[in-house]
Amino acid sequence: MDGQPPPVAGIAAPLAGLTVVGLEQAVSAPFCTRSLADLGARVIKIENPDGGDFTRNYDAVVNGLAAHFVWANRGKESVALDLKAEAGRDVLHRLLARSDVVVSNLAPGALERLGLAAAELSQRHPRLVAVEISGYGAGGPLSPKRAYDLLVQAESGVCATTGRPGDPAKAGPPVADASTGLYAAFAALAALREREHTGRGTVISISMFDTMVEFMGYPLTFTRHTGIDQAPVGLGSPAVVPYGSYRTVDGQTAVLGTTNDAEWQRLCVMIDRPDLAAAPKYARNADRVSHRDELDAAVGAWCTTRTLAEVQVAADAAGIGNARANLPSDVLAHPQLAARDRWREVPTPAGPITAALPPPTFGTAVPAMGAVPGLGEHTRDVLAWLDYDDAAIAALAAAGVIGPSEPRGTNS
Repeated sequence: MDGQPPPVAGIAAPLAGLTVVGLEQAVSAPFCTRSLADLGARVIKIENPDGGDFTRNYDAVVNGLAAHFVWANRGKESVALDLKAEAGRDVLHRLLARSDVVVSNLAPGALERLGLAAAELSQRHPRLVAVEISGYGAGGPLSPKRAYDLLVQAESGVCATTGRPGDPAKAGPPVADASTGLYAAFAALAALREREHTGRGTVISISMFDTMVEFMGYPLTFTRHTGIDQAPVGLGSPAVVPYGSYRTVDGQTAVLGTTNDAEWQRLCVMIDRPDLAAAPKYARNADRVSHRDELDAAVGAWCTTRTLAEVQVAADAAGIGNARANLPSDVLAHPQLAARDRWREVPTPAGPITAALPPPTFGTAVPAMGAVPGLGEHTRDVLAWLDYDDAAIAALAAAGVIGPSEPRGTNS
């Protein structure tokens, strides 16, 4: 597309030529658009000139930048634009007329009050794919409520499946935000495929609550058919036994798992407990779930006399799934990531930082992983691409419709 940044030598871009606009903040929509940017889409992030995306100010641990923001916003162009001003909305519509996808996740009712709801944008720009991320979806009693990752995890029952009985816990990563963002990304690509046949875009609505209800498929199905709310078991699973964490003699935590009866038999050989293998009351997984404490005690007693390395060598030899329970600091130095060259340098306004490659690989193609933008860094460049001349840009700046530009991302 006209005005696209030039391709970087050696970088294949499956989504090159696709222009995406983000009316976004926090994590869900930014993670959606960042995922598209990593695959080569041009992503233009619209930010309030007064501070921008609020996650810019969550902390300052990344050389003065916020960890959430640099994670979810690389590879984007930042345009500081006041959408409450009519002139700002005019700029947006001119941009959308030249774009393929718009993704939004602002507070409930915010875009409707500005006449920028997904349905209205789709009507005005028929080829546009308009993706609207909400907390709870339209038409229900919770629809007007604000929805943050923790709130949605709690409301959808996710927190009740973690932690320990009487002590629920949030899943550590923002799973409601991130998984909704990924659903939004692949739904947008599906809609673009549909547009190839119909010539028209569509409106896509996706809620964080619905996403988490989908992820709760197993516990909800179990409860529907048994009437039982399974108790959480910490670092383990209510569905399978033995399947959990066990301390070793060197103070490490081994994680061991069996997923079928054959693995259970092999585990019994590994821990030198043929009596357990022969006992009818442990023969099937459902039986073992009913005897969780005693089986965990047996496996745990074996592990406490061995080092983590000894446990893992024995488990690998027996064909038993195993892992080490790592801290984030352990993962940063993980030999699996180092051996597979999974870290890359990403430019930011505060200098280069290190980030993990996105999960998908396309043969030998290299993900774009562009710079983290400063607030409003690309405003004037994008307006020039939209055919605003210097005088018009100066007038918008004088009226406060566009904001000042922060420094560009740099590798220096």
